[in-house]
Amino acid sequence: MNTHPYSPRLTPLTVALSLAVCGPALANTPADAAAGVAEIDKVEVVGSQVHKAESPKYTEALNDTPQTITVVNRQVIEQQNLLGLRDVLGTLPGITFGAGEGGGGYGDSITLRGYTASSDITTDGVRDSAQYTRSDTFNLESIELINGANSAVSGAGSVGGNINLVSKTAREGDSHAFSVGVGSDAYARVTADSNFDFGNGTALRLNAMAHQNDVPGRDHENFQRWGFAPSLAIGLGSDTRLTVSYLHQSDDNLPQYGVPYALNSYNDGPLPGVDPQTYFGYRNVSEQRIDVDMLTAVFAHDFSDAVSLRSLARLQRVDQLSNVTALQGNWCLADGTNPYTGAACIGGQPAGTWSPVAGPRGLVRDTRNTIAISQTDLTARFSTGAVEHALVGGLSFSTESFDLESGGVFFNADGSALPNTSAGYPLQSFRDPDNIWTGPLNYFRSGKTEGDLDSASAYVFDTLKFGDRWMLNVGARYDRNRGATKTWIVSTANATRGQLLGTNPVARNDENLMSYRAGLVFKPVEHGTVYLSWANSKTPSKTSVNGSCTATSTTGTANCDVDAETAINLELGTKWELLDRRLSLTAALFRNERRNYRVADPGNPLNPSGEQQLDGRARVDGLALGVAGTVLPGWQVFANYTYLDSAVVRGVSAFCFDNPGTACGNSATDRDPFEGNPLTNTPKHSGSVWTTYDIGDWTFGYGATYQGAFVVQNNSLDGQPLFETDDYWVHRAMLGYAVNERLSLQLNINNLLDETYYTRIRNNITFTGGVVTGGNGWATPGEGRSAALTATWRF
Repeated sequence: MNTHPYSPRLTPLTVALSLAVCGPALANTPADAAAGVAEIDKVEVVGSQVHKAESPKYTEALNDTPQTITVVNRQVIEQQNLLGLRDVLGTLPGITFGAGEGGGGYGDSITLRGYTASSDITTDGVRDSAQYTRSDTFNLESIELINGANSAVSGAGSVGGNINLVSKTAREGDSHAFSVGVGSDAYARVTADSNFDFGNGTALRLNAMAHQNDVPGRDHENFQRWGFAPSLAIGLGSDTRLTVSYLHQSDDNLPQYGVPYALNSYNDGPLPGVDPQTYFGYRNVSEQRIDVDMLTAVFAHDFSDAVSLRSLARLQRVDQLSNVTALQGNWCLADGTNPYTGAACIGGQPAGTWSPVAGPRGLVRDTRNTIAISQTDLTARFSTGAVEHALVGGLSFSTESFDLESGGVFFNADGSALPNTSAGYPLQSFRDPDNIWTGPLNYFRSGKTEGDLDSASAYVFDTLKFGDRWMLNVGARYDRNRGATKTWIVSTANATRGQLLGTNPVARNDENLMSYRAGLVFKPVEHGTVYLSWANSKTPSKTSVNGSCTATSTTGTANCDVDAETAINLELGTKWELLDRRLSLTAALFRNERRNYRVADPGNPLNPSGEQQLDGRARVDGLALGVAGTVLPGWQVFANYTYLDSAVVRGVSAFCFDNPGTACGNSATDRDPFEGNPLTNTPKHSGSVWTTYDIGDWTFGYGATYQGAFVVQNNSLDGQPLFETDDYWVHRAMLGYAVNERLSLQLNINNLLDETYYTRIRNNITFTGGVVTGGNGWATPGEGRSAALTATWRF
């Protein structure tokens, strides 16, 4: 596990700076400045367009792949100065982010096309399931957003799709880049990326980063990190190749949950009187520390021009320590009313104050995720009569473990809890909260969990070509998914607080999963396609090593023995490459449907084990449009739009629908309070555009992102209305100047109009018998306007 939560902080910025300088200092061979086309890990890149997905499971070009895949390549990332995964995904439509921490810890919580995708992140095509903040893109070549049910390719889960991070690796050719950036809000950044080709099939790539910044428009919140990623390749240009890569990144952040937020009949968003810059919580106690270590080896061998083998092995560990305070408790507005009930504040609480007497306060989560994984793919191209085949068969094996120790720091030295009143947790003002903790600070454990997840998979994909016009893409995958979660009983008595008293029964889940996909492609012209595809996904009760199935329950929520959920994706689309393949246009109509998701089944006499039932159904109908590439000489565009029409078809078990009552949380007049309501965190309209124009040595860039309104709570029991977030636009601009063939300057301005908006929203309204009885909520203010100037030297 990690060091003790309160060991001294290390800030290795100077170490990282020295590492970053090493690469360019060794550079002695100028790169080909005129290079416009490169072959990177078999991913063809032309200008700002990527023509092939990274995974060997995709044998054909993107234009001939019957699926919506959006690729953000390195050029677009650098032009917009997109630093972390949230920054990149925030410019793509159909994606929203959840609030605060989840069961796996504080980190990236992603909703894709209406369905959670936090565990559907892969790196170089293999699972990266730990929930942590992926804060930097310095070692990424591109990010691929693969939409639609995708278990056949990505493994269990992937209901709305998956997100694949493509790592930088050593390659042929010398290239060296060194950048220094400074900006508003204490922004400072240094990166180095040097590739040394030794001319004998061996290449070494050294990639490093050091970064720090305050958060624009928010008080006190800040981030600092450093990373180093060497990669060695042997046998480049030959039939047998080996690449060994390593990544280390350390983060030391001061995060927060955000500001108080309520959507209901009495309030519409952030509470009145709250400045979005204000830090709520305890900034002298809150923290987030992350250490990521990833070692990857990729072996490839070409038996002939038609048969090749690729085998990837990876060992990864992610340690994360977080201490956060949620914005729960009692809120009293300036007019003396509760923002969730509209009633007068109780207990004589002063107007305009927050009493933090509920929820996690000073909550410490110390986690470690480890994964060992191997994936081997054999690709063969051959013909059977007049039919050409591109066949890929593969095996994948992985073993994951998860360790969590949770606890709190707001205890007296003898283990006694602080009084749950203002005497223990002082009142805080909306306008000027006292966010410095001055009370006792003693860590005591409150929970301990261990999880493991083993997976063995076999898959096969075949693309059959029937002449020049028709293609059929088919594939299937078998997964054996076995996981277990073990929890400890922890003492809460003062004298023995934190001591382990024993373990609860181990919760186990064992599933055999079959996933399929099929796509028919018609090519009316060489670079134009029309396709129809179908794919499914399978989601077991323990999809992620971080998650836990529930073995027993009296409330109808046990799920360890429930069969896997099924989702399908039906998509009709077209893709066109125009202007000598410099411009790509895509359009797709789709339905993403969960056919049987798990719902609680309390009070059912025919279900004495308390298991959930696979009676839930939901669907998302949508339209996706995209354009990427060069419109005119010097003018490049990368734009996407997504329309999502989502609805819950059935949100309660069949028993609860037929037998409404308090045990099921519904009523005779509203048997299914979810039916017909939109899915949470699913905006109908979202879109983005990024465009650049070159005039001589100058480059002008402009971008805009639109996020439509969506609901964050879709239970409308007894006629309770649904409440939507506000929609918003965010604009950004870039100005670049090439001083000479080696030195360039770039100015980025983010949130150009200083728009006030909110992300990662939580809104929880509680009500009984149609009457609101309380609630809680918070949201993260979007980053305010900021500017960064970057100088880049290329050798």
